Amino acid sequence: MHEVAARARVSIKTVSNVINGYPHIRPATKERVEKAIQDLGYKVNASARNLRRGRAGVIGLALPELALPYFAELADEVMKAAERHGVSVLIEHTGAQRSREFDVLRSDRRSLTDGLLFSPLEMAQDDVGALTVDYPLVLLGERIFGGPVDHVTMANVEGARAATAHLIERGARRIAVVGSHEGEVVGSAALRLNGYLQALNEAGIPMDPELIREAGLWHRSTGAEATRRMLDDGVAFDAVFGLNDALALGALHELHQRHVDVPGQVKVIGFDDIEDAAYSTPTLSTISPGKQQIARTAVDFLMERISTPELLLGPRYVEAEFSVVARESTGG
Repeated sequence: MHEVAARARVSIKTVSNVINGYPHIRPATKERVEKAIQDLGYKVNASARNLRRGRAGVIGLALPELALPYFAELADEVMKAAERHGVSVLIEHTGAQRSREFDVLRSDRRSLTDGLLFSPLEMAQDDVGALTVDYPLVLLGERIFGGPVDHVTMANVEGARAATAHLIERGARRIAVVGSHEGEVVGSAALRLNGYLQALNEAGIPMDPELIREAGLWHRSTGAEATRRMLDDGVAFDAVFGLNDALALGALHELHQRHVDVPGQVKVIGFDDIEDAAYSTPTLSTISPGKQQIARTAVDFLMERISTPELLLGPRYVEAEFSVVARESTGG
């Protein structure tokens, strides 16, 4: 670092500020330091730096189910974001089990990490008190709102409303929803169903309970099964909104098995924009919820809390920006 400072004609503190991403540095100065770092091949000794700061250099990421493509892709984005900060990620799998979600928050493994990104699936709003912990914590997902920690999530209601409106704009009037959870008040299913109902109301289309189909875990198999039951029941529909892409892909599979033309007879849209959606037959229209923004914002918030424990800032809430990705399954 001394050699970098000498070559760039700046202080060692300035070199440190550039390395650590301090924002208030003149562009010309930053450019000189970065060129000196490149010319000299300087690399930060992350282990030594973390030891000096009394940190592990590792953050935790607790997810419900890595078998679901959305969570696997989110984990990948979190690891990329963490790499920008020079830290590693310890991934923990809760299996969407309530007891394991509580265990993650209280686990001895917390001594191995500097902070935790936590995405519960079975905890509920009444469990908000469990988020009061003595280490940096950032909440992900849609199970608990208004807690004592930073929270980064997606625009579930608005995204679902846009997905339904997309189908309506393409002539659909009998839009089935696959993936509802009966009695759910807070959670992805409830929020996305709310967005669906808002879009129907705005278009003057009456809600038909027969078109709202339950599915437990949001997998391809449950999406196919829900669609199969609907076809067997003789329910007429001209579109399917899968509350995630796995459900929508399952619906696509069942429609193909029944020789139903997509998008000619039935249009299909999902939610999450997983990689598989771009390679299905037909390719799947979906809502891109901003996975990269969610990962980067969550990691940035967590690292800020880790590096500045005395930060006098209340809990922050961010909903990532979303977009409609129109593909072949809706004629896009």
